[in-house]
Amino acid sequence: MEKTTILTRLSQLRAHAPGLFWGGIATAGLSLFGMVAAVATIPAPDAPALNQRLVVDSVMLTPSTEVLESDAAFFREDQIRRDDTLSSLLERMGLNDDEAVAFLRNAPEAREVMRRLVPGKAVYLSTTAFGQLLSLELPGSNADRVLRLERRSGKLELHDQALAYDVRRQAKAGAIRSSLFGATDEAGLPDSVAVSLAEIFSHQIDFHRDLRRGDRFRVVYEVMQYRGLPVRAGRVLAAEFVNDGQRYTAVWNAGSDGRGDYYTADGKPLKRGFLRSPLEFSRVTSGMGMRFHPILNTWRQHKGVDYGAPIGTRVRAVADGVVAFAGVQNGYGNIVVLRHAGGVDTAYAHLSRIGVRAGQRVQQSDTVGAVGMTGAATGPHLHYEYRVGGEVRDPLKVVLPEAPPLAGAALSSFLARTQPLMQRLRETEASQLAQAN
Repeated sequence: MEKTTILTRLSQLRAHAPGLFWGGIATAGLSLFGMVAAVATIPAPDAPALNQRLVVDSVMLTPSTEVLESDAAFFREDQIRRDDTLSSLLERMGLNDDEAVAFLRNAPEAREVMRRLVPGKAVYLSTTAFGQLLSLELPGSNADRVLRLERRSGKLELHDQALAYDVRRQAKAGAIRSSLFGATDEAGLPDSVAVSLAEIFSHQIDFHRDLRRGDRFRVVYEVMQYRGLPVRAGRVLAAEFVNDGQRYTAVWNAGSDGRGDYYTADGKPLKRGFLRSPLEFSRVTSGMGMRFHPILNTWRQHKGVDYGAPIGTRVRAVADGVVAFAGVQNGYGNIVVLRHAGGVDTAYAHLSRIGVRAGQRVQQSDTVGAVGMTGAATGPHLHYEYRVGGEVRDPLKVVLPEAPPLAGAALSSFLARTQPLMQRLRETEASQLAQAN
């Protein structure tokens, strides 16, 4: 078959019929490593007077040195499928790097992660133009970590590292129709935020009995994002709940150690200074007073309250404090003693395990141990004592101290940080009321 270049053929046609006008367009298909196929048609007003020919010319192209030898990275994102293996996943994503594949197959961390691959989880890959690995991100050992393989100075390195989240703020509002969780679902709130709402206002509202149809809530919370996509909800930063016409507000105040508590908008603590019970769900099996001791078989003063609960039940600190003692004491068995402000100590005895150490600071509701039956105990229970100045008081009857409000510089700093959050809540309320109307 006779071959000629398109340009040559066009020149011949123009010379043969100078009055021709261009009525067609040359089209070309280009492949980086393949062939160029060019097609040109040149119709004319007097087409019958010409011998029209279709010319196809094939030209071999060499790969672009500028593209292939540049340090530009090619990024790909895919999701793990139910039937994926390591090989099928990487092959589908276009990885052309035998060294990287072999490295992953032999790395214990990678094998462990591949056993836990969850369909739908995202995988990120960056390569050179030739498909050589630059970096690969697989799901890590937990939801907040990523297994990252990358090539540094020609060497492959694998790390199970924490995700570098981009933290954003999200505001939502809702109204109670039947239940709190029904309303939070309707508002599009994550379950973790709904649980936090119930915990934050648990001292002001009984969510089992006090909710009313038409109660409203607004909340500003953190959203942890990675590569522009939301991963999970973070901490509730500010919230407001209107229950039976009464408005309750809570704002998070972080301490210098990264921990903190919720306060009202004017700096008063929401939580009580002391919890009445160190167990969330329990029953009192023996109160404070004279009783017949089941082991010594004598009448003795019972200096504390016993709570019946299964072995392993979580025991929580009733207030902020410092661990004064954590160890074994005679009939108490495993015992933890916490020292609080105002000369108050609390003791937690017969523990199956101790979860704190002497000198450690704890916050209210932190776990200090688990229910057991160590020491002089005939069955699993927690022996709890409330002491003031070394004297034991009845924890079921004593007037519990309140948590102190913020004051001075701490209050000023809190109010300054609270301003934008309260403004966000007001804007969300205005939007909610406008939609209701």
